[in-house]
Formats: sequence, C-alpha cells, structure tokens
Amino acid sequence: MPPKSSKSAAKKTGEFKPPAAKTGRPRTRKPKLTRPATPRQTEILTYVRDYQHKHGYSPTYDEIAEELGISKVTVFEHLTTLEERGLLRREKHKARSLLLADHLELPDERPGCIPLEGRIAAGAPIEAIENREVLNLDAMFDSPHGVYALEVKGDSMIDDHIDEGDYVVIESRKTPYNGEMVVAYLDDGEVTLKRYYREKTRIRLQPSNPNYEPIYSKNVDIQGVVIGVIRRVK
Repeated sequence: MPPKSSKSAAKKTGEFKPPAAKTGRPRTRKPKLTRPATPRQTEILTYVRDYQHKHGYSPTYDEIAEELGISKVTVFEHLTTLEERGLLRREKHKARSLLLADHLELPDERPGCIPLEGRIAAGAPIEAIENREVLNLDAMFDSPHGVYALEVKGDSMIDDHIDEGDYVVIESRKTPYNGEMVVAYLDDGEVTLKRYYREKTRIRLQPSNPNYEPIYSKNVDIQGVVIGVIRRVK
C-alpha cells in the first residue's frame, strides 16, 4: 500500500490545521456616479429628460443627433459611455428605450441652480447660449470662509441699491478692507449693515442714505462681509 500522506495522518491525530484564511482589506463598493462627465453628456441627458417629460417616452438616436447637431455615431458613443457609467440604461433591440438612472443629478436640478437661457443688454435682442448652462448660486458665492444670507430690514443702504426685503449674501470673514460692506456687531448688542472704514482712533460705519448718521466705535465685532445681493422683483 502506498504510504499515507502526512496530511492524511495529521487528520487522524488531530494535528492537521486548515490553511489560514487570506487576510486583506475588505472590498468596498465604488460610490455611484451621479453626474455626467462632459458638457456634451450633460446636453444629451438633459435633452432625454426633457423629451421624456414632454412626450412620455424617450427620443431616438436620430432625434438626439438632429437636436444637438452631431452624428448618430457620436450619439451612440456617448450613450455607451453613459451606460457604462451607470447613468442610463438601454433595452436592446427596442426603440425609444433610454431610461435615466434614478440617482442621476443634472446641473439644473441641483439646489441653488437656475437655467441660464441667454444674455441680454437693455434694448438689444437676446444672445443665445450655444450650450445649455445654469446660473449656479452655490459656485457664484463660494468662499473658503463659508457664506450665509441675511434678509435686510430698513433702508439705510438704499444708495447702494439695497432695500428692505432684499437678501445679502455674507462671507464669514472677520477682516474687511476699507469701504467694504459689513455686518457689524456693536457694543450695545445691535447688529447693523454698513460700509466699514478704519480711521486713526476709531471705526466708522457709514450708511448709504443721507437720512442716517454714521456710527463711530472703537470696538466693533465684524460678523462678515457682503459679497452679493439677491432681490425678488414683484
């Protein structure tokens, strides 16, 4: 009889130990991509979405190509890439079968974004924008210091075109330059919106309305600096 292997003998004596389990970092799932990578991909996905909302079904490759002024082959290439990225699905051998992913996030659907349809000067025709764009308020007022908004009460800054009911966007910066508009916390607990001027022995907070007097103080706590104004026209 052939000799028993050491592995079999070890099993009988109870000395055999199975090989140690492989060690290593656990696999982590890749996060889902939510946004298209290029402006052209954004155009295609936005057109498909808008077409579906209007008609109840998706456009054909020919309709996408005609709308965007590109070839059908280019449309196919972009759709293939978008499918690989998990941003849409296509049913094979079926027309009008484009399905957008539930987690897809288009630029004009993000908070703080408004579709930008053109540029206009007073008295002149609208200049069309070739590629669909959005007015991204988050990006426009981005700051490493952080930003927030305050609703304006009163008319002390009316000559700076800031009226009651407007919203000022504030950058959380404590060190303003002379002439900047600031949110200032005064010794008496009042918080005011004024222009900041550092003078020799004091700080002057200057209103933009001749009906109001400047505020002078040696100790002003600057809460932030105005970087934008938002107004809803009624």
